[in-house]
Amino acid sequence: MTDSIAAGRPAPAAHGDNRLRAYARLGKLDVYDYYLGIFLALAAALFPLGSFTARQGVVLALFLVGEVAVLMAMVALDDVTGFRDGSDLANYGPDNPLRSKARKPLVAGVLTVPQALRFAWSSAAAGAVLWAGAAALAPHRPLWALVAAGALFVVSLQYSYGLKISYHGFQEVFLVALGAVLVVVPYGLMTGGWSGFLMVQAVLFGFGPLMFGVYSNTNDVAGDRAVGRPTVAALVSERGNAVFIGALSVTEFLIGALASATGVAPWWFVLLMLPATALRARQYLTGFVRGDIMTARRTGFAVHRLSVVLMTAAGVLAGSGAVG
Repeated sequence: MTDSIAAGRPAPAAHGDNRLRAYARLGKLDVYDYYLGIFLALAAALFPLGSFTARQGVVLALFLVGEVAVLMAMVALDDVTGFRDGSDLANYGPDNPLRSKARKPLVAGVLTVPQALRFAWSSAAAGAVLWAGAAALAPHRPLWALVAAGALFVVSLQYSYGLKISYHGFQEVFLVALGAVLVVVPYGLMTGGWSGFLMVQAVLFGFGPLMFGVYSNTNDVAGDRAVGRPTVAALVSERGNAVFIGALSVTEFLIGALASATGVAPWWFVLLMLPATALRARQYLTGFVRGDIMTARRTGFAVHRLSVVLMTAAGVLAGSGAVG
């Protein structure tokens, strides 16, 4: 089966609805967590209520759909590289029963590499058109927002393909930057500016993908080491990785705490975020005290989604002046 896939011959299972589901899995459409940052941008731009226009709403919608397309391209190219270098075959193969190969259509044999590449580049083209449309229609086009969106577009396509940036380090930094840019750019296009509080929220939003990503890397350490992908988990000892992830968890809390203490965020922001902080601590205990890394990874998604709800509420409360 692997030989036929590598040769580019379509797998017989990839027809009709099965193929559509395969493309959805290739684009990771079930992992919608990257797209939730749009709620933070909306909450920050919504007030005063009378100032929010239909034009801003259309810009936000175009950016969101373009974002989905760009990230589908990124993860599809990541799957192509992971399949070609063998890391996905190791991480999702029969020797790793904790990971379902159905999530990797190339490994499962329901899509070929040429099909995956066509999907990726078509998605990238769609994303470029949609983001260009959002910028053209936007009431504001600050240079920093255009540069940030353009840089994210280019880097996303080179993350695991082409230049393979993630194979030279910087994976963890990129995940935070990815989330942050997806919050601040649409806000900049709608309003022309940014705020310190929004930047704090954007960075914390970026910690979401980071904090389920590092647990995935912990599980995938053998495959990543085999292909020379230098995640922190692959470069350090098990204890070193546990210390690193613990430090990230503490840093996440400190960002909110310091923002509240210095007035960058409302004083009550750190208190509002405490439920997410507690769940983050539970994630760490599950992964590195109980030793259940994959359950801890799933908890990371719950932490991220709860954080988005809490930060969206914070944006509404701060913008409306409901809490001083």
